[in-house]
Amino acid sequence: MSSQRSKVINLYKTLLHLGKDYPSGYDFFRTRLHRAFMKNKDEKDPEKIEKMLAHGQYIIKELEALYMLKKYRTMKRRYYNEDNK
Repeated sequence: MSSQRSKVINLYKTLLHLGKDYPSGYDFFRTRLHRAFMKNKDEKDPEKIEKMLAHGQYIIKELEALYMLKKYRTMKRRYYNEDNK
């Protein structure tokens, strides 16, 4: 149980850190993240908690992909813009 607790806390901290670059703003991301975690704070079933942790890891991967795509588009626009030639 305590290992799941530490996993949940680490997931929250990781998502909070990733939210700093969120397109809609950090405050928007933080409030939505907090609401999602608080909604499930009383969950006791270890299997459900594991499913939610897996979903959280999926969200982390999606956010990282979103940021990489944003970075790629910025770099492409900066260095391969036809106007610069």
